[in-house]
Order: sequence, then structure tokens, then C-alpha cells
Amino acid sequence: MAEEQKQLKEGYISGEHVKASPEEVEATQVFSKILVEDYQYGKEYIITRPQHRIKKSPSDKQGYPLDITVFEDEKHTKIKMIIECKKSTEKLDEHVSQLQAYMALSNAEIGVLFNGIESKFFHKIITDDGFGFESIPAIPKFGEKLEEIGLYYKKDLKPTHNLKPVFRELKGWIKANGNEDRDDIIASQIVLLMLCKIYDERFTPLNEKVRFRASLSDTDDEISNRIHNLFISTKSKYDEVITESETILFNGKTLRGIVGRLQAFSIINTDRDCMADAFEVFIDKAVKESEGQFFTPRNVIKTIITAIDIKRNGKIIDTACGSGGFLVEALKRIEELVNEEGERCGWSDEARKEEIKAIAIKNIRGLEKDSFLTKLSKSYMAILGDGKGGIFQEDSLEQPTKWNSRTQGEIHLGSFDYLLANPPFGKNIKVEGVEKLKQYTLAYKIGKNGKSKLVESGNVSSLFLERNIQMLKIGGKLGIILPEPYFALPSYFDCIDFMIKGNCIEWIIDLPQNTFRPHNNAKCCAVIIKKGSPQGDFINMAVAQYIGHDHQGRPLLDNDGKIKDDTTQIIQEIQERQANNGVLVNNYKRQLTFQVKAQKVIESKILVPRYYWENSFALIEEDANNKGISLLSLQELIDKKVITYFSGHGSPKGDTKGLGDIPYIRVKNIVNWQPYIDVTSMIPRSEYESIFNDKKSLKPKDILYVSRGSYRIGSVAMVSPYDGEMLLTREIIVIRLNEDNNYGITPEYLLYALSHRYVWDQSQNKVFYEPCLPNIANRWVDIKIPIYNDAKVFESVKLKAKAIVEQQWKSKELMQLMRKEDDAYLI
Repeated sequence: MAEEQKQLKEGYISGEHVKASPEEVEATQVFSKILVEDYQYGKEYIITRPQHRIKKSPSDKQGYPLDITVFEDEKHTKIKMIIECKKSTEKLDEHVSQLQAYMALSNAEIGVLFNGIESKFFHKIITDDGFGFESIPAIPKFGEKLEEIGLYYKKDLKPTHNLKPVFRELKGWIKANGNEDRDDIIASQIVLLMLCKIYDERFTPLNEKVRFRASLSDTDDEISNRIHNLFISTKSKYDEVITESETILFNGKTLRGIVGRLQAFSIINTDRDCMADAFEVFIDKAVKESEGQFFTPRNVIKTIITAIDIKRNGKIIDTACGSGGFLVEALKRIEELVNEEGERCGWSDEARKEEIKAIAIKNIRGLEKDSFLTKLSKSYMAILGDGKGGIFQEDSLEQPTKWNSRTQGEIHLGSFDYLLANPPFGKNIKVEGVEKLKQYTLAYKIGKNGKSKLVESGNVSSLFLERNIQMLKIGGKLGIILPEPYFALPSYFDCIDFMIKGNCIEWIIDLPQNTFRPHNNAKCCAVIIKKGSPQGDFINMAVAQYIGHDHQGRPLLDNDGKIKDDTTQIIQEIQERQANNGVLVNNYKRQLTFQVKAQKVIESKILVPRYYWENSFALIEEDANNKGISLLSLQELIDKKVITYFSGHGSPKGDTKGLGDIPYIRVKNIVNWQPYIDVTSMIPRSEYESIFNDKKSLKPKDILYVSRGSYRIGSVAMVSPYDGEMLLTREIIVIRLNEDNNYGITPEYLLYALSHRYVWDQSQNKVFYEPCLPNIANRWVDIKIPIYNDAKVFESVKLKAKAIVEQQWKSKELMQLMRKEDDAYLI
């Protein structure tokens, strides 16, 4: 049953649990969201699970199940569209006849094949011989007729939350149907088309048709000619960033599929960085990882820009600008400020545009090492604000004297008011060269002799942190994203000291681990630092638990179909605090921003916001009070010697595993309150005795607690009388209870209490992410366990826990007998 539950998930349309098969996860759920969010079909018009069936004859009692059925009406009397979904490994061409057969058996006018990375759209035509089918570039939005597809006015365009899935689908479609198959050519062509789309959106009047369109009545040649003419206009205006030799290479058929899929969207109003998303999908993953090129989600950028509180005349730079996401959003914020001033002063629209353009040219700068991204950023900035001249292809970490002379004339250390950056990070990125490294105090380490020594290879994130501070004026503000180890681990204390010393930390924002997934697993925080200013009494902090997408990069939705994104509330709370001297106006039950005494943070050298997130614990405490539960600190139990603890023994040599009869217990072996004995990892007694310490001997009813690991921190198990000798990895802590205590706690109850939801929720705020594995370290002692106030309930839970443990022990006893008497090796 447990395995079955793991295979279930909540359906987006039905709300019912459905089996999470590859077809369901990769295609059915994805396209269901696209139908609702991008094509505006209400969920009441759609059936997914249980599936709607069509019959091949009146006597057919079973019929054919349809993956997604879209109806003309809410009563489901007439089918409009059938979507046949397949898993990503299946080729769509092999299923065309199946879809068309379903369409022929129904009154569906439109059919779609979709496997998560490619789609095919069909229109059913009634002929003298029965039915015929034609390919179409897109499907109609809700309330739209087929012949209206592609006849879009600028005012009709809508933003999308599904841009990256659309790009993935386009890539698959181009590979299968396009006239170009080289990845580098496809990538560059997509970028040129995105620039055409953005140009079209920016300069087409609201009540005129856009040129980036493809209707059913258009021939391939007509689509090709329209897009080529649009590209000529785009290139003519921005000839400094689009070279004369560049042209659109895709033929009309290829363009029909690309334009048809993108034409209904407003790219410039989409809450994503379209260029970054295109880069992520179309550029080879290995290239991106080697350069640490993981782009920042737009909602994170907006949060940082809100916290840094940009003023309209400040000079702004991004020293690792990538596709220009930070600079684009900064320019949008400046545009808001200019428009507000223009409204007050009665400026004309033309005057406002000229002011925004002048600011972009004068004050916005970007450095980017990668030539392709530099071009991307230049083009993007040119179209959105004509700030192209401020983007330079340079290595930000290099000595400024080695930059191009034009760069040296425009960018100087100590001259910027705001610096926004998500510098590259990754273990494979090395910064080397004595002259280069000598520029940075963080490139020096104290050796064993107590003397400072220049490292041979510098940490790229550390050096970017220092270079970015160097770029700022006194009083200038840095908004930077760094991996979480920079905010807590002793090995990064030099970076913490660097951030704190002589500066004011204004904000630290805790970002979810899904922020950069699926491209990078790094858990990060963003920090706002004011250079050369005394530290205030308090540091503002924020915690985002949801970032709008899941670990696979797909939109993350709540039960109402809305995006789960904490940055929206965080931005609102930050703005309230900025307008009210740090005080929140609204009473949020789940408050995401708070203030912590700066001295407390600085002394502890723990700068991770969720560690101080009292509102999170307050919600636990409130729930506990409502249920008649008190919360008891483990530290109190340690202080009163109710519990003692010690760490695990250590790890044996790898080549000794499986060669003995002493169990070696690792993190993964703590399962269902028991230490699982893996016979393939048993070690020889000689290896066991070389590591084992008598002071760490195990006793029955000792509790094993996982303190470090990818997913299992907080998992617990109890040592039984039948476990015998064991060697524990250091990541496991042994907790021993003095049963003669005044709290009425038994070992079995403590095992239960450590497994409680309250404990799990507290643990999430105390686990920090190291470069290799998450670790709760000694912070587990701050956890508070539940104690039932009602004596009868307390006793009942103790008895339940004891009964479970005793039943497990009986099974262990029988298993031990079978091992000894019946040679049952693998149990």
C-alpha cells in the first residue's frame, strides 16, 4: 500500500489521485495546465481522469479512453478537442493514425499529439470520401474559431507561466520537422526569432495586428516573408547588435510551427526571462554546467530589486549579466519610477520614453565573459530600453587594466550605486593566475604556520563577492545570490567576516532549493549589503519556501490551480516595511519577513534566515496548544541529564565492505524505526575493532538519529536486543534516555516524538546545506518535542509506540533464529 501511495499524485483537472506514470507526469498533467493557463479553457470544460470514452458503435459498451478531452460546453455534450498523450520516449509519428481514428469516431474538430517535448496539431476536414486531416500551427484559445488563429492584435497577447515547457516542445518539434538540425544553429535562430517577437510586441500599437503570427490561411511562403520582413526591421533598428551577415535560416514550414506555438503569448509581460529560458533549453547542458550558467528566475530578481530599493538616477551594474535578466528588471523598475514622476509633472509619453532611454544609456552597465550571452544581453537591452552600449564582453574577475580600452573608459571600481548579480558557482569553475588572484583578500588563506598565503585556485563565488563590493561607491548597495554555505559554515567564515566588516547587511532572503532546479541543486540565499555603512540594530530577513516551480522546473500549483510562489508575498511585505519604517501593516498569519537583532546574527555567524524564523515555530506552537500538547526542548532534557548522546563510530575502508559479519549502519539503513542490516555491507571484525570505541558501545533502546544526508535527516531507529554489534557512520547520533525521569518519557515515546510532524517542521529550519550534503549539526538540540498534557492520551501514545517496537523485536528475533539455524543469509 505504501508503494502504491508513492505512485499516486493529484490530478490538475480532476483533483483526484492518479497513477504518476511517465505519460501522466510528462504529458497529461503538463498539457492540462497549458490548456487552462495559456489557452484559457476552464477546468469544467476538460475531462482527464476518469477518462472520457468514445464508442466505435452504439453496442460498444467499453469504448476507447481519451487522455484529455476538451468540450464545447460545460455539460460535456460535444467534443471540441482530443489530446492523446504519450511518454517522452515515444515517437509521435507512430500514433498519428490512433489519434485520427479517435477524431473520426467523435465530433472533435481538433486533435493533438503530445509527449512533453513535441506536439502535433491536426484539424479534421469533412470530405466527399469521409474525413481528411491537415496539420495546423496552433490550437484555438477558448472562444476562438480556427480561422481566427494567428489574427492577433497586440492587445490580445497574454503572458504565460509555461514558457520553458513550450521551448522544450519547440526544440523537439524542430528536431523532428525543421530544416536545421545542428544545435548551435537552432539556438542562434531561436534567439533571433525571440528578438523579432520582442521587437514586434514593443513597437506594434495595441490595436494593430502583430507581425509575428501564423494563421491557417497563411501559406508557408507568406509566413516566411512576414517573419523575414520583421527581422529586417529588427536588424535595421539594432544593427549594432545583430550583424549584417545574420539572417533567418528556418524555412516556412519550420517557422509555421515555431510562430504558431509562440504567437499568442506576450513575451515581454511574461514573468520569466524568455532569453534565459531559451538559453537553458537550446544550449547544451554540459556547456552551461561547465561555465556555471544557471539563470535567475524573474520572481527572484524582482524580490532582490525590491529589497535593494533602486532609485531612478543610480548607476547600476551586473558583473555576470548573462542574458540580462537583472538589468532588464532594473530598467523596468526605473521605467516605473520615471512614469510616476512623469504623471506628477505632466510629461508626455514621448518625454517619458526619452528619459528612460537616457537613463539606460547613461547608468546601466553589464559585464559578461561569454560572447554568446553578451550578444544576447546587448540585443535584449537594446530592444527593451536601448541600453545595449553598456554591455561589455569581459572577465569581471580579471584586472581592470586588462579590459578593453572602451570597457575601461565606462566601468571603474568604486563608481556604482547598485550592483545586482547571481555570479557563476560550481565546483568545476576555477579561478587561477597569481596576478589575477592578488587583487582579492579572499584569495588568501591562513596556513598552519599562521601566515597568510595566496591560494593556487580561487573560489569563483568568493571572488565575485569581493569584486562586486569593490565596484560600489561608499553607501552603494550590493544584491547578490550566493550558495548557502557562505551564510553559516565555518569554512566560509572569511566570507561572512568580509560581508560584515565595515558594511551594513540590510536583507538576507532564504531561497528554496528548487530555485535553480532542475539545472543545479545548490541551495542559495540572497543578501543586500550596503558598503561602508555601520550595521543597523536589526537585519531584515525573509524566507521563501515555494518559488513557483518544482524540482523539475514545472509550474508548482496549489489546490486552486494558482502558482505557489512566496516571492509575491515577500515583495509585498518588503514594500510595506520600506513605507512604514520597518513595520508590517497587514497581519499575515504566515509571515515571511521579519527582523533579527544584528548583534545576535553577527556573534553566531549564522546568517541563514529560516534559522531565526520565529513565525514558523509560532504556527507549530499555536497548533500544539489547540491540540493540548506542550513542547519540550531537547536541550532542556540534555541539561537535566535526562538524555545523553554521542556521534557514530566512523566509516570502514571501502574495500572491506561485504567481507565480514559485523553490520555497518549508514544513513540509508535507518528505516521504519529500525536499523536495517545490509549483509552486502558487513565488515570484518578486524576493521570493526580498529574503529570502534568502547565509550560508544550501543545498548538496547538506544535511539539512532540521522544528522546528515540528502533526504533522511531526522530519521530515527531504535537498537533492539537482537541487533548485536554494529558500526555506525558518523552521520548518525546515538541518543540514550534515562528512563528514571520526571517527564514520564519512555524510550519508545521519545522515538515517536522525534518522528512527529512538529519535529520534522522544526528540523527544516535547522538543516543547513553544505557543499556536499545537508547537515543539522548540533542544532538538533534546539528542537522541541511534543508532550501530551492529557495523561490518558500521553499513556495511550506511549503504549502504541511500545507495541510497535515490541512487534518489530519479535520479528527480529525470528529473523536471527533463521539466520543461525536455517542459513537465511539475505534477511
